[in-house]
Amino acid sequence: MSENRVTRDGLRGERQGRDATFGNGVFGAGQPGGGHRKRRRRGEELAVPPADFTSYYGRPVIKAPAWAPADIAGYLFLGGLAGAGSVLAAGAAATGRPATARAMKVSSLGAITLSTAALVHDLGRPGRFHHMLRVVKPTSPMSVGSWLLAAYGPMAGAAAASDVTGLLPRAGRAATRGAALLGPGIAAYTGVLLADTAVPAWHDAHRTLPFLFAASAAAAASGMALATGPVAENGPARRAAVLGAAAELALTRAVHRRAGLAGETYGHGAAGRLLRAAKALGWAGAAGAALLGRHRAPAALSGAALLAASACTRFGVFRAGIASAHDPKYTIAPQRERLSEGAG
Repeated sequence: MSENRVTRDGLRGERQGRDATFGNGVFGAGQPGGGHRKRRRRGEELAVPPADFTSYYGRPVIKAPAWAPADIAGYLFLGGLAGAGSVLAAGAAATGRPATARAMKVSSLGAITLSTAALVHDLGRPGRFHHMLRVVKPTSPMSVGSWLLAAYGPMAGAAAASDVTGLLPRAGRAATRGAALLGPGIAAYTGVLLADTAVPAWHDAHRTLPFLFAASAAAAASGMALATGPVAENGPARRAAVLGAAAELALTRAVHRRAGLAGETYGHGAAGRLLRAAKALGWAGAAGAALLGRHRAPAALSGAALLAASACTRFGVFRAGIASAHDPKYTIAPQRERLSEGAG
């Protein structure tokens, strides 16, 4: 039992250190710990550390895209290969390289067919792609991309069919030019599509990601030209391979830097491994194209390396985005930084 007793003269028998204070001690002046707040001395640290970022039970703040990696990353790679391939096909046809032009037209048709099939497979029902064509919304990358695919696919098919069969050469030449005009949009719009989401690793690099996809597509198309075209006609493809691979490697570093804190995901885990493989394959393919591209076997191997490098880049970027969406710090920490900058 407590030994405290209440008398006319006050509380008797109390023990030291048991006086209650309220709040920060501003009530009960004169009691131990009471009175006004004590000023913090110079060099004295706060008892409570500053709050760190967190989320409810550590769960993601945003919902990661429920996309199958094989479908969507494959769609990104194959679409870029098709679009850049049509540009190379038109250039080869205009400069008197018919075998390379035919190979690129056929490869572009195959790539865009597989790319569309991967997209439809991820959507779940073919009718959903058709439903996206019900409206035209210039501010929506998905809407613009759907119409680009719908216009580009028939042109790529007509260009390849005319070249292979020899029928309707005039229409085939017009289709080749039309596919080449739409090709850069096909190659780059998927970068805009990813950057338009709330996924930190993609959105924070929105100014650079479309250029990376365009450079990666150019490297892949050049690799396809080296692998399938005759050696006598591959001079422009070898030069394009070196430029495309160098631009892809430089822009990968730029995306890593532009993404800020979320750029960590480009160097860790599955994304880091894929992008390191892309770097090694890109350098090997570019060196082989520049030094040994006049010989059939080295040219084919260099082309295969460039194709693999481009695929690793697309899959690596995809993996980095998914990883950044799963970790709440990549969403909360940049937001708090922007708020503190605005308050300052």
